[in-house]
Amino acid sequence: MPYIVVFLNKVDLLDDEELLELVEMEVRELLDTYEFRRRHAGGEGLRPEGRRGRAGPLGVQAIKALMDAVDEYIPTPERALRSTSRS
Repeated sequence: MPYIVVFLNKVDLLDDEELLELVEMEVRELLDTYEFRRRHAGGEGLRPEGRRGRAGPLGVQAIKALMDAVDEYIPTPERALRSTSRS
């Protein structure tokens, strides 16, 4: 797999900032083990029925940042323009 984007969801539910840092560090180490180049795009995700009962702007912004990272980092695959069927 030449490209991967990792998104940590539900980080808004953590009360311990050090635990989040530990998880992020472990994910980075795992990606380094498999020699993936790292980029950071994280957030709390969407909160459609979240703790406040409506979608939070940080959640929407986090998903947009995730999709921007996907669009920027993962190349569009080349498609064959010719038919491969035999006549």
